[in-house]
Amino acid sequence: MATTAADFVPETKDLARLREAAAGCRGCDLYRDATQTVFGEGTRRARTMMIGEQPGDQEDRRGEPFVGPAGRLLDRALEESGIERDGVYVTNAVKHFKFRRDDRGSRRIHKKPGRTEIVACRPWLDAELDAVNPDLVILLGATAAQAVFGPDFRITERRGEVLDLPGGSKARDARAVATVHPSSILRSRERDEAYAAFVADLKAAVAVL
Repeated sequence: MATTAADFVPETKDLARLREAAAGCRGCDLYRDATQTVFGEGTRRARTMMIGEQPGDQEDRRGEPFVGPAGRLLDRALEESGIERDGVYVTNAVKHFKFRRDDRGSRRIHKKPGRTEIVACRPWLDAELDAVNPDLVILLGATAAQAVFGPDFRITERRGEVLDLPGGSKARDARAVATVHPSSILRSRERDEAYAAFVADLKAAVAVL
């Protein structure tokens, strides 16, 4: 029985073929409850790749990354930062929605993916990095940052810092910047300040291009 996505990832840099193969991934148990695989989207020529945690409820239903409330906030922040989303490849560290039901069983509530699921899904992320080969990787939130830099990485300590991707990365010579996930801004009691800091991070990140 498969324990990672490695058994499902084809030897190709064609994003369409990768997306098609990912639809049948059974590399961890998250596929059992999720509606569908949510693969990354964007051009293979993108200089910037943005990596989030996992799809949310709306992303799971529509099959597209960052189309819910956090995605709309991200779109606004990208525009204010002078970054065209059409020129960015967006994806998640984990490709299936992990959730729990509320007490009534009617609402699906986000549940953070575990380390096992992050590691199991890493071959898809590696394949995307290899296919796109971006110059800049922006990591949105702790899960994305730890998927790339390991479980000891702390955004509170390294936020906004320009880093080299770890050795062996599929994106050759890319730089990386970690910041918060847009969803954390939506939950913040000081939303305006959190949003302004996020935009500042994006502006600083894109300045390295």
